[in-house]
Amino acid sequence: MAFAKHDFSGAKLALFLGGDLLVILRDDKQEIPYPGHWDLPGGGREGGESPEACALRETREEVGLELPPQVLVWSKAFQRPHGQVWFFAAHLPAAAAGRIRFGDEGQGWALMAPEAYCAHPLAVPHFAERLQEYLAVWRG
Repeated sequence: MAFAKHDFSGAKLALFLGGDLLVILRDDKQEIPYPGHWDLPGGGREGGESPEACALRETREEVGLELPPQVLVWSKAFQRPHGQVWFFAAHLPAAAAGRIRFGDEGQGWALMAPEAYCAHPLAVPHFAERLQEYLAVWRG
């Protein structure tokens, strides 16, 4: 199934800092999806932005990392109940963790081995599935 980049509801980024994945602990508010779960940077589309711009803007807002589009090494669109969502992957050196400035959404952030995220009982399930799909391609 082909997806159009102009018709999507949001984007997520699996951001690796060294060998670990940057994860965000969602707020524990019952009115949001997956309260208290480990999430990935990303969120809803604003205006006419592209999927890449959405993922990069959300990452900047949530963890303070200003990333150029060329760091995105993998992308794939997935259909969710609320529309199409793009999933990206990027890799930075471990030292980039020193530049993180946590925003005002969520309870905090952590670095987690990607396999630990995929197996974690509080990982957002469909993001763990997308991450496993990327890991299979990346690690061959």
